[in-house]
Amino acid sequence: MAHGGPRGAAFDVAVIGAGAAGMMCAAVAGQRGRRVVLIDHASKLAEKIRISGGGRCNFTNRDAGPANFISANPNFCRSALSRYTPRDFLALLARHRIAWHEKHRGQLFCDGSSDDIIRMLRAECDAGGVAWRMPCAVEAIRREAEGYTLDTSAGSVTAAHVVIATGGLPIPQIGATDFGLRMARRFGLKIVEPRPALVPLTFDAAAWKPFVPLAGVALEVDIRTGSGKRAPSFREDLLFTHRGLSGPAVLQISSYWEPGNPIVIDLAPGVDLAADLLAAKAGSKQQMVTVLAGMVPRRLAELWLEAAHPGLGSQRIADLPDRVLRQVAEGMKRWTVVPAGTEGYKKAEVMRGGVDTRELDQQTMEAKAVPGLHFIGEVVDVTGWLGGYNFQWAWASGVACGQAV
Repeated sequence: MAHGGPRGAAFDVAVIGAGAAGMMCAAVAGQRGRRVVLIDHASKLAEKIRISGGGRCNFTNRDAGPANFISANPNFCRSALSRYTPRDFLALLARHRIAWHEKHRGQLFCDGSSDDIIRMLRAECDAGGVAWRMPCAVEAIRREAEGYTLDTSAGSVTAAHVVIATGGLPIPQIGATDFGLRMARRFGLKIVEPRPALVPLTFDAAAWKPFVPLAGVALEVDIRTGSGKRAPSFREDLLFTHRGLSGPAVLQISSYWEPGNPIVIDLAPGVDLAADLLAAKAGSKQQMVTVLAGMVPRRLAELWLEAAHPGLGSQRIADLPDRVLRQVAEGMKRWTVVPAGTEGYKKAEVMRGGVDTRELDQQTMEAKAVPGLHFIGEVVDVTGWLGGYNFQWAWASGVACGQAV
């Protein structure tokens, strides 16, 4: 896919990275009459969009706002998010007659497939006369008196503005690289140390051995990490795996978890477990594990009791002291575990960290110290929650930049 403009052509804007943020930026700039070239090293267009949301693209969240994002500079995202909202993106879908539905917690998905979003963005770029260079590798970017020269595998390109929209490090198997971070460092910009986010958590093999048989068990939990009243917490589904914990609850908390810190899980959220166990005790001939299995999945009740209170599960609940029942309840309401690490970038959905936003103008996404150089999307230190928020940042940052270049 390489068309529009001769080799060595001059453009107003060169956008590197034809993902969600890059295509949105190119389309907006092109439709403003700017001469835009969109460059990407991949042979397949927008693979991360294509695989997202189980192939249906969780393209935004109805409730997306600054509070749903993590950054070392949390106020940075406010401007772009306020100027391009989920409602604006839904209006774009309506113009392209793309049907959608809401799952839960404001998560919006295509009725059809992720390809609908890719085709829409491609059409928007074409409407702006965007030139494509793909597959095309950028080998060097040089700052010149009149702008920038890009040495690429398809020849040289000059542009007054360069927009880096190359994403983060997750899912290297579909082409993710550290290009954006390397370019930021090359031009002297600071980086907030990147790490995997929205990622399953793993545990020491020996410590996790009692829970391996729970692989595949899922349940709704409350989960939190950190300390203090502002410690983040989520109520979502948790999934046990052979190596640790996954599911939406764990992916959410993984973005906030710091190595060495515990996570605290309420395995029976919204339930006064101590009161229920004490009430069940009256006149009951049931074993403790049977009573508990009425409140959480049976396999979890069996294995958790055996790990925390060996031999207790087989005893009749009526024979157990109130003190012991309260201890069991407290343990299940505040199950505290310390992850050993994460499943890494191969399983992470996004990258936390990136180009330090204190180096960028929040209105234009331009590097304050490097005129004409812009960074948008995931390469920037703005990381959203699970559930469509990261796509909304891609759209919003792309539009903000596209309106400025």
